[in-house]
Amino acid sequence: MRLIGVESMRGIGRMSRESGLTVSALRFYDGAGLLCPAHVDPHTGYRFYAPEQVAIARLVAALRRAGMPLAGIREVLERRRDPVAVDAIVADHVRALEEGLADARRVLSTVPPLLATLENTVPTTVTVPAHDLAAALRAVRFAVGADPRPPVLGSVLFDVTDVLTLVATDRYRLATAPVPVIEAEGPAVAAVVPVALADRIAAIVDGPGSGTVAITVADSTVTVRCGEAEAGGPLLDDAYPDYRRLLPAELPGVPVDAAALRAAVAAAPARMSVREQDGSEFAVTELAVGTGGVTVAPGGIGVNREFLLEAVDAGGDGQLLLALDGPVAPIVLRSERSTSLLMPVRL
Repeated sequence: MRLIGVESMRGIGRMSRESGLTVSALRFYDGAGLLCPAHVDPHTGYRFYAPEQVAIARLVAALRRAGMPLAGIREVLERRRDPVAVDAIVADHVRALEEGLADARRVLSTVPPLLATLENTVPTTVTVPAHDLAAALRAVRFAVGADPRPPVLGSVLFDVTDVLTLVATDRYRLATAPVPVIEAEGPAVAAVVPVALADRIAAIVDGPGSGTVAITVADSTVTVRCGEAEAGGPLLDDAYPDYRRLLPAELPGVPVDAAALRAAVAAAPARMSVREQDGSEFAVTELAVGTGGVTVAPGGIGVNREFLLEAVDAGGDGQLLLALDGPVAPIVLRSERSTSLLMPVRL
């Protein structure tokens, strides 16, 4: 007996080519009862598929590429004539994928510090000029968080690569300062130094004729030697925020004289604002950039005045570069000594 319409049937090889599903996948979906052939030859076991099954197979292939589980695909096929129901199934799957991606990002964010822990089995020692390390510690100290939660914000990052970069942030401001490396031995390392220990380090390196400083990171501790003096202690094991992605792309910046900016800020009328977190008041300075350079006057971008003056002091005397990139972008102050980012205040 001849099967009616057999000429239009697809063998499994042709079905694979037209649908994008492999032969083994077609066999699997047949076994799962998800995409069964229209006819199976009882003597040879060959599978044959009807023309209308090609579109269904392509749909199955697309849903599998999107990571939808078999139960979801089965539900889509069963309710394919109900677009509203299918949209809901797809939306649920997209939400599950987004939640899974967020979980994966959280887990993968722990990989760099875990790798650093493995690398820290080999000590890292860098030798730097004492006066440069002292200047860098002064330049970032103002940005260390006073709130002990989370502890990592009450610390200074010693980021050792081909240079030593010191970093501090309390969410509202961020400061970085480079320290040239004279000599280095061991892998790159990111050492999160509690601020109390950073202050002890500053005390032994901040002085005339201090010469060079040897900084050794090993076994989750840091040891700093400057001449006969030594300071050291345990590091925080928390991952430090990725400060590099917080640094903005290079902005042109407007040259400003540090002393002139301090004087303009002091002479400007005070405008008070209230911190949402604790209800405390603080003074706000408004900055703008015009044809004549930086001006301190109402109508500009608001910034915490105390933070601004601390950032100016961190940059040192002489000329600074100040960049404003809109009311929601950080205010950037650059000098050869440091880079400071200050979050604007909503006025």
